[in-house]
Amino acid sequence: MTSHGARPAVTSILGISAFYHDSAAALVVGGEVVAAAQEERFTRRKHDPAFPAGAMAYCLQEAGLTADRLDYVVYYEKPLTKFERLLETFVGVAPLGLRNFRTALPAWLKEKLFLRRVLRRHVPAHVPLLFLDHHESHAASAFFPSPFDEAAVLTLDGVGEWTTTAFGVGRGNRVTLTDHVQFPHSLGLLYSAFTAYCGFKVNSGEYKLMGLAPYGRPTYAAAIREHLIDLKPDGSFRLDVRFFNYCRGLTMTNARFHRLFGGPPRLPEDRLDQRHMDLAASVQAVTEEVVLRAGAHAHQRTGLTNLVLAGGVALNCVANARLLREGPFESVWIQPAAGDAGGALGAALFVWYQLLDNPRSPGGRDAQKGSLLGPRFTAAEVRAALDARGIAYAPLPEDELVAEAARCLAAGSVVGWFQGRMEYGPRALGCRSILGDPRSPRTQIFMNQKIKFRESFRPFAPSVLAEDAAEIFDLPRGQDSPYMLLVAPVRDRYREPATADQLHTMAMHPDLGARLAVPRSRFPAITHVDYSARLQTVDGEWNPRYHKLLRAFRDLTGCPLVVNTSFNVRGEPIVCTPDEALAGFLATDMDVLVLEDAVVRKADVTHLAAGAAGDAYAARFAPD
Repeated sequence: MTSHGARPAVTSILGISAFYHDSAAALVVGGEVVAAAQEERFTRRKHDPAFPAGAMAYCLQEAGLTADRLDYVVYYEKPLTKFERLLETFVGVAPLGLRNFRTALPAWLKEKLFLRRVLRRHVPAHVPLLFLDHHESHAASAFFPSPFDEAAVLTLDGVGEWTTTAFGVGRGNRVTLTDHVQFPHSLGLLYSAFTAYCGFKVNSGEYKLMGLAPYGRPTYAAAIREHLIDLKPDGSFRLDVRFFNYCRGLTMTNARFHRLFGGPPRLPEDRLDQRHMDLAASVQAVTEEVVLRAGAHAHQRTGLTNLVLAGGVALNCVANARLLREGPFESVWIQPAAGDAGGALGAALFVWYQLLDNPRSPGGRDAQKGSLLGPRFTAAEVRAALDARGIAYAPLPEDELVAEAARCLAAGSVVGWFQGRMEYGPRALGCRSILGDPRSPRTQIFMNQKIKFRESFRPFAPSVLAEDAAEIFDLPRGQDSPYMLLVAPVRDRYREPATADQLHTMAMHPDLGARLAVPRSRFPAITHVDYSARLQTVDGEWNPRYHKLLRAFRDLTGCPLVVNTSFNVRGEPIVCTPDEALAGFLATDMDVLVLEDAVVRKADVTHLAAGAAGDAYAARFAPD
């Protein structure tokens, strides 16, 4: 290899995912995960599929590198194989798929078929370019950062090149996938079909469908099993594609599907009725059944006690918890950026371990560093953002800062919390978060309506001290949930008995917000109607300042948890920079903003937050 200046002493590998959704870049240097981020955080376009130029620039900057000093750049899938699938699918349904093909073709001709050329705009000619299989990248992202020396591997998503579900084994520095389910048979696409049918956006609304499911009953599950999916005992399956339109057209479902489930798809602005809730509950139940069978098969084939998961379906925290609680595995580790964004990291780690044959020695904890892999900002950069808006502040030492934030939360304030490195993946984990008091019945409604500008039926998640989590939540197998990828029920002793009127409200009220407003526990803001919570357990190693805040709140109130939702409003990505955090704070009804070592109170900046700008912001993100 020709030398282009002084090279770093250790191998630098940049992973790239792009051109479908959630583009991302990840940098591995000498086997260490140095940086990773989604492109949406830099362009402010949610789920941005574009080439991750901003994320790539950040990763290089974090490591003090330039592109010419990279040793490898690896792309997370094989575009020519994916194009082969597109062509074969079109030929198989022609002429019915012509419109679909004509819509997809320009993007392929512009970028995807000529991906080497696109990459070379950002990577010098001497840096080798590698291409991996999509599900290999998912599998690598699940196993290599995990704390296990060996584990069964399960990847489930919409579709990669051809594969939609894969099973295999990870041992040492190797991942091998042995069993595959192929397109058009896809658990992810089945779930997305119901997401679209219930009026939510595919590739972003699936978590809304999961949150809707506890309001319903699985009354359509039998119809799904009878007509849509032929599920085998080993978790493999086939879909009856006559009910779907994703091979032939631009929609997910067709008239046959609509007749089976009682009418046309819900429009986004239409009211959710009980049928939609029951549909959500039904496809959720079938999804969990597939995941449980696939997990049981993986255990039977391998005899291993550990399992790792990735792919978009692995973000279904309800299915994950059932697999851990009811399945045969002692431990399960799930990639925090389980969707396509995580493919960038998996691709880079695959090159380091499997292609370059470097040794791997898991150290008892995962290697993802709490998934806090994004940009951080200095006190000087925070000061510049505050000065630009004319906001005066006095910096506080950390202990005083944490104590003040805890007092604000205990007094009922909603606190924007911005500190440290931004999270990699879809969940806010205490660095780009909006926090509230979980004990208040007002918190959930207020945060949904006045801060997040989102649907009233959506519950909030708690962050809880890891050392206190088992006291309040019945965690499956007692396993921690540092990445907010498991649900657990609130223990009986913290539940609130419902009156007859409240039970009627929860069963019949047409406003789902009113159902959720009925207190289910002593922590009503984080307890769903089925007593569950999607929790994050927090320890002092990965996020010490956030852990200190939770401890201070517990010492003040006796409550070791807070409401934690991502620092964004509906339709926007999580904030990345201090200026974005300030803009969100000023345009919503947050009371307090903690910005690194600064505390900003809304009462002190009302001249900046009031008026038409805030009204326009709220109108832009008005709930469906």
